[in-house]
Amino acid sequence: MMSSKVIHVDGVFLGTAIVCDGLNTLRFYATHESVRVLHNACMPDLLALYAQVRRLFKRNMLTFGFKPA
Repeated sequence: MMSSKVIHVDGVFLGTAIVCDGLNTLRFYATHESVRVLHNACMPDLLALYAQVRRLFKRNMLTFGFKPA
């Protein structure tokens, strides 16, 4: 069974960080349109992945006015 962590910012579910088997990396499964560009991105740790997702989400909220569902 794979291990995963839910990623949400300001109460908005953005996706899941999935631990890749045999690799010390996390793969991001994007569920929110504002962070779709990061879908399947791999990062070395959860903090780096969360920071990237959060930054993109916040920028897109300001730029495009994405509203929480």
